[in-house]
Amino acid sequence: MSADIKSFTTPMRVGVLGFGGLGQAAAKLIAPKSEMILVAVADLKGYAYAPQGLNVDKCISAYSSQGSVGYLQAEGILSNQSIQELIENSEVDGYFLALPNLPNTFIASVAQMFMRSHWQGVLVDAIKRTSAVEQLLALKSDFQAAKITYLTGCGATPGLLTAAAVLAAQSYAEVHSVKITFGVGIANWEAYRATIREDIAHLPGYSVERARAMTDAQVEALLDETNGVLTLENMEHADDVMLELAGICDRDRVTVGGVVDTRNPKKPLSTNVQVTGRTFEGKISTHTFTLGDETSMAANVCGTAFGYLKAGIGLQKRGIYGLFTAAEIMPQFVK
Repeated sequence: MSADIKSFTTPMRVGVLGFGGLGQAAAKLIAPKSEMILVAVADLKGYAYAPQGLNVDKCISAYSSQGSVGYLQAEGILSNQSIQELIENSEVDGYFLALPNLPNTFIASVAQMFMRSHWQGVLVDAIKRTSAVEQLLALKSDFQAAKITYLTGCGATPGLLTAAAVLAAQSYAEVHSVKITFGVGIANWEAYRATIREDIAHLPGYSVERARAMTDAQVEALLDETNGVLTLENMEHADDVMLELAGICDRDRVTVGGVVDTRNPKKPLSTNVQVTGRTFEGKISTHTFTLGDETSMAANVCGTAFGYLKAGIGLQKRGIYGLFTAAEIMPQFVK
């Protein structure tokens, strides 16, 4: 890519929408970076904005002790319309939407909020479901008209592993299958309530609506039944539509599943993607890309999301707007 995508003379002003476990991890990841500065955060009850940069520790302290970054002294504002007001009262180059996609239409509705506000910049999400990405695909021309550069499915999977599958596919004349297997370990499920509910929605007999309606006590009871472990198979995961759109293989050749341990930070199994195909010489082979077991879900999701955010800001500066997936754009490392 050209130098204007790779380098920035001033730090990119970024924001994080959602300040639960994933949003807080995103803020911690950005704090030591020199190329990005966190200027905006929002949660359900409020938001905080500081053009010179927010103090991440103070943001987390306010959220943990009082339930919202809106209580942050000087920079915080309490509001039941936190996202809308933050959009209207800040100057931000790009946002990471670290939001739960509950209901399944929520992320698309947030994207439309940005368009209605006539905001121009970069949006990145880490949503998982095929149907959620398809809702955003239907808005592609709207993003172009609004001069918004939107990158979807930019977490670990879909995201990091989807991009790895695209690279691995280059060895083959035909891709026979893409199998993604993930292992996630977290010490306390309550730090990732929304993420765990999204995972529960993939279990047999559950739906997004049912998982969203569950109380914390009901989630805890379910986890007691499974000893804290959720085993997920044949998930509705956007890796399939993203790889199909990229021309790698038909979506029915993509399978995603994994194990989530909600009571142990150690991964229950290694996260990997296996791409099997036929070379031009007629040989059948499998490439495997495995994530290090020591890397957490938060590190793999947030690091990837900001890598795509940097790439998106580079595209935005060149006047390239619309919707892109993690299978189409190469993320840029954020220093």
